[in-house]
Amino acid sequence: MNNKKYIKRSVKSVWHPCTQMKHHEDLPLIPIEKGKGTCLYDFDGKKYLDVTSSWWVNLFGHNNKIIKKYITRQLNTLEHSMLAGLTHSPVIELSEKLSKLTNLGHCSYGSDGANAVEIALKMSSHYWNQIGFPLKNKYIYLENSYHGETLGALSVTDVPIFRTHYGALIKNYIKTDSPDLRLKKNNQSSDEFLDEKLKKLTKIFEKNHQVTASIIIEPMVQCASGMGIYDARFLQGVRKLCDQYEVHLIADEIAVGFGRTGKMFAHQHAKITPDFVCLSKGLTGGYLPMSVTLTSDKVYSAFYDDDIKKGFLHSHSYTGNPLACSAALGTLSIFESDNVLKKNLILSKKINRLFSSLEDLPITDLRNIGMIWAFELDSKISIDKVLAYSLNKGVLIRPIDNTIYFMPPYCMKETEAREMIKITREAILYAST
Repeated sequence: MNNKKYIKRSVKSVWHPCTQMKHHEDLPLIPIEKGKGTCLYDFDGKKYLDVTSSWWVNLFGHNNKIIKKYITRQLNTLEHSMLAGLTHSPVIELSEKLSKLTNLGHCSYGSDGANAVEIALKMSSHYWNQIGFPLKNKYIYLENSYHGETLGALSVTDVPIFRTHYGALIKNYIKTDSPDLRLKKNNQSSDEFLDEKLKKLTKIFEKNHQVTASIIIEPMVQCASGMGIYDARFLQGVRKLCDQYEVHLIADEIAVGFGRTGKMFAHQHAKITPDFVCLSKGLTGGYLPMSVTLTSDKVYSAFYDDDIKKGFLHSHSYTGNPLACSAALGTLSIFESDNVLKKNLILSKKINRLFSSLEDLPITDLRNIGMIWAFELDSKISIDKVLAYSLNKGVLIRPIDNTIYFMPPYCMKETEAREMIKITREAILYAST
């Protein structure tokens, strides 16, 4: 069966996420048959360089032998058992490894990133209620933040396209300014800009700490708002405020965890420990859906009681699935054996040099952290033309508004990076004419 037949069937029966389906009348869906390394292949045999790691999840590429080995080995023993009243080896081993990596000792498992955020929000508010502060049930979140599309996560999300239509269903909490360096005034230094944002946040804490359970932050990069990068000192300032005013710090590491920013976890740039860390996406290397929310002994102990009503209540049928845990163990094994962070540093420097060749194009704010690159396209240039040209030439990008970004798999070769930059340059020049 060829592409056309799969496109017809998909359009008829599949409602694709975050997609205006009518657009696919002009830009057809791409039916994917298989993947290998950094590339995906359609049913007509065309190859696409997957420069976004399939929504930031395939850290080590498609069809990874090591991760597959971990999953298939687990298939021969246990595919699933509930995690209520039972436990199993993969979830124990994974929890131990994640605890060691984050310095947070207790893992609560979910299905995806939004679910991890829901767990952290609920657990934080529940904690304060448990210890006698029931009024601490609100949250501080950042301008332009994204934390997921379930109702709790949407309540602390500030990307209008996701939030606007569901206003009647979500709560209004406390928003503060984004530290995204793109927002600083022309005459401001980065330090002046940062001080201004921390000063405003301090006033919010002073006024609202008695009713605030936690502040939730995407450390170092606000991804869904167009890869807004900021200074680690902002995280340090937030940590100090949380300690001073007894407010939890939730680090949403769903997109930026597992080496994406150059550190294993993005909050480590600031040398801080959050009260909660939310992980998903790269956790299983793109193989199976799973998330985990980690928290401290202090939070855990508030729920440890003879009374079941004082326990934390959040679950789904596939919580801590053994196959997903095994995929995650396979992912971590690559980090452990292959010196991934050091290799990524070398690769990112090479790719940075390649990106410098785009500076003469009509783009602004070319930026990088770790294995993330982004820039804004001149508003006069059609982003749709850039996308169409890139796809035709076999480079699979997915812009955010007028932001073009790259979050490639860590196994990308320098030759593939050269092709990525070459086609991007051609696409922008084509769209400019």
